[in-house]
Amino acid sequence: MNKQIRTIQVQGLCKAFGENQVLRGVDFSVSQGEVVVIMGPSGSGKTTLLRSLNFLEMPDAGNVTVCGIDVVCNGATRPSREDQKKIRAIRQRTAMVFQSFNLFPHRTALENVMEGPVSVKGVSKAEAAERGMRLLEQVGLSAKANEYPARLSGGQKQRVAIARALAMEPEVILFDEPTSALDPALREDVLTAMRDLAGRGMTMLVVTHEVRFARDVADRVVFMDGGVVLEDTTSQQFFGEQSSERVRQFLNLIEI
Repeated sequence: MNKQIRTIQVQGLCKAFGENQVLRGVDFSVSQGEVVVIMGPSGSGKTTLLRSLNFLEMPDAGNVTVCGIDVVCNGATRPSREDQKKIRAIRQRTAMVFQSFNLFPHRTALENVMEGPVSVKGVSKAEAAERGMRLLEQVGLSAKANEYPARLSGGQKQRVAIARALAMEPEVILFDEPTSALDPALREDVLTAMRDLAGRGMTMLVVTHEVRFARDVADRVVFMDGGVVLEDTTSQQFFGEQSSERVRQFLNLIEI
């Protein structure tokens, strides 16, 4: 693992929705093998930033480089043909785990995990099924392979979503508040699966309010407020006595 290799590089990223300027010139980077947590109050731009990295939202300005692929954002409502090709390449190298799971309800847990490799990468069903079972076992759900999402708990659905992301063999995984829709009793299984990924060297960018996860697992914490990065530091410093007054106010609000 070489943490000097930049997996994500963002420069001057801006995004507005009508009159609402959500991102105001964001700069930050994530190195290969790093776990970076993004924290901040509601409305600070965290999710918009994450969605801009794989162009689920089109930034208005700035540069986004992911896995060595550079896209210059110029406010065009529709990307050029060259940029569309670059965006497809970025999406093939990244995966995203959403707050709301986004599983196909008419497919079993295993079929959900198989879908991407079969339909996007052209992997045979037999190979995808073998890989899918291995990944479900990795997240502790091999016994639920033939269950439909309606018969799974929220925590189990999210772990299926993580296995589905891994099935695409991404270089980086983006997590958008993966535990916020879960009861406290169900969060730990998901966080354990994420800790395991971090231990395996997966590059991860995680929007979350899970303080213990950020403190224990994150290499760095990026703190956003008002569409800008106010802090970008080690987790030890972020949660330590040297943190800024604004960070301490935020942490008091989310009740460490």
